[in-house]
Amino acid sequence: MNATESNRVTEFRQFKKRIRGSTVDLVVGLDIGKRKHHAFFGDANGKTILKGLIVENSAAGFHHLMSQVDFYRQRDGFKAVVFGLEPTSVYHKPLAEHLIEQGHLVVYATNEAIKKNRSLIDGRWDKHDTKDSANVADLVAQGKCHYYDWPDQRLRDLRSLLLLRKRLKKQFHGCRVRIRNNLLAQYFPELDLFWNHADAENLAIVREYLDPTRIRQLSCEQFIARVITHNGGLRQRRRLGQIWEAARSSIGCRPGAAMQLEAELLVDTLQSIKQQLAHVEQAIQELAAGFPEYGYLKSIPGFGPYVSAMTLAAIGNPHRFENRAQLIRLAGFDLCASRSGEKSSTAVPVISKKGKADLRYALYQAALVASSLTRHFRSHYNRLLEGRQREKGIRTKMLVKIAAKMLVIAWTLMKRKEPFNPAYIQA
Repeated sequence: MNATESNRVTEFRQFKKRIRGSTVDLVVGLDIGKRKHHAFFGDANGKTILKGLIVENSAAGFHHLMSQVDFYRQRDGFKAVVFGLEPTSVYHKPLAEHLIEQGHLVVYATNEAIKKNRSLIDGRWDKHDTKDSANVADLVAQGKCHYYDWPDQRLRDLRSLLLLRKRLKKQFHGCRVRIRNNLLAQYFPELDLFWNHADAENLAIVREYLDPTRIRQLSCEQFIARVITHNGGLRQRRRLGQIWEAARSSIGCRPGAAMQLEAELLVDTLQSIKQQLAHVEQAIQELAAGFPEYGYLKSIPGFGPYVSAMTLAAIGNPHRFENRAQLIRLAGFDLCASRSGEKSSTAVPVISKKGKADLRYALYQAALVASSLTRHFRSHYNRLLEGRQREKGIRTKMLVKIAAKMLVIAWTLMKRKEPFNPAYIQA
């Protein structure tokens, strides 16, 4: 952790301790928009100082905001200022970066907290920009806000690449579904039985031989020779032979020129996305390899390149977490239950799922692999299941528990800068 980030973390913790009832802090709540933001100035005791300030999302707008902050700080004698943001899309990032680079304390209020607190301001549930900025300021004044994590450029780049990978994966899956559920189901439904994945042979068939009549014009050996991309094994040739047999009695619709054009475009799109994914994943590995913590994370059983990079990007600076409970909440592994009245003794706690869903999924997959293929985690998994094998859903629950433990282990390794030790499983 560099000195600047360390100072920001320390400043945030001091702010959380003093903010309730503080007379030295000017609280600026900002409702974030794409082209302009709405600002509300107040103090920690609920006093309104300025409302309805429009901040253009430009250098002139940022300068105007800071001039107003300086004026009211001097007029009312505030010694510190805190800016509270609503994390709307990515529109808050330019302003947040500007404020942080100027040395100001920036925090954020979650969208869920803002929604629940809206009606507490004036007893009404109506929503508008001026009220939303006041809502953010009210939450910040109560200390109900979070540290605004703005790490160094390398870590931000890693997070951006992981987000890009997620979007490309979604596009890739969507394109596969369109091919399978639109083209195959309509023109060659028998091919769906062999559509396990979008491999080169399947894509070649969709592009050139989606019309079964074209396959019927070829012998089996000719069809295999034209489709196969390399010297495939017996199993692969047998599968292509079965496709050739299925084409002889296909019930698919009669295709036209539109089908051929759509097939070519979808296959080209799928192959292009596949190449882009490979390029992005390579860039992720190269960037993550520059962090010393990446090697420590990869030493954890079940942690491959992607899971290690995802965990590294999510945790970032490990010292910003004071305890493991904060870390568990980051991934949404914290337990919640509705306990009230007669239900107090029967309520079953479940994980909140309020944190980072991608991190939670990656850790669960790592737990699934580690508990199946590695000795230490398999033994721990069996101990957790001992005597409870007949409980409904217990295996999934224990895998989630192992995933949460793996997150804590990863956090510990990043702090201590050391490789995995099996003793951490029992800690």
